[in-house]
Amino acid sequence: MISTTEISHPTADPAGKPDEVTIRFKDVRKAFGSLVAVDRLNLDINKGQLVALLGKTGCGKSTMFNMISGLMSPSAGEVSVMGQNPFEQFNWFRGKMAIVFQSDRLLPWRTALRNVELGLEVLELPKAERTARAMQWLEKLGLKGHEHDYPHALSGGMRQRVSIARAFATDAPLLLCDEPFSALDEITSKRLRTEFARLVRENGKTAVFITHSINEAFDIGDRIIVLKRPAEIAHDIRMSAEIGEEERERIRRTIHESLAH
Repeated sequence: MISTTEISHPTADPAGKPDEVTIRFKDVRKAFGSLVAVDRLNLDINKGQLVALLGKTGCGKSTMFNMISGLMSPSAGEVSVMGQNPFEQFNWFRGKMAIVFQSDRLLPWRTALRNVELGLEVLELPKAERTARAMQWLEKLGLKGHEHDYPHALSGGMRQRVSIARAFATDAPLLLCDEPFSALDEITSKRLRTEFARLVRENGKTAVFITHSINEAFDIGDRIIVLKRPAEIAHDIRMSAEIGEEERERIRRTIHESLAH
């Protein structure tokens, strides 16, 4: 029997309203031939949560990510995002979902400013609004003065900041992040994920963050979902500022033991 750890109980907002589900997996199965990547998965992610999906390579977290983003459909069961089927209603999600990838995926022939404007061009915003919004987010991410630099002139951390600015500039309510800081050194990575988490909370976004790092999950997640192959939920951990260091260390050991098997 796979255990579930619950810490704190964020079942309703301060006004007493029930949580609004943004992402739902209902009896989801995904198979690639004889390989089962996800099997009978049930999971709700609520509006405003910052969720870290934590697991070793091959546990199904990337498959879950691809189903959320509408890049693939489940073999059985139902995946819904904001009440819609992301695979069948792919175009409906334009402007409602933004993705930060493992690599920055900046266009080398565009400046930082023009890279951030890219998503806004797709949304057909007027040029003046595109530029103003892109500049706002570059400044928020500490890149003022670098808006006219091309990617080759930026460090890895700066390029990933541009990528984050591009995602936030669209004002999409849902952010999906696929190990976006894994290629960076630990100091830069920690600084960026702390900043990312702050911006998610300040701007009222819902975010799903894929990681294989326990430290990263602790830095990012209001909620940490630990996955075991095939995408089974080993632990569903609700984090809060009230959790002391001793309890955090106990949680860390529990996660480590789960991932070691």
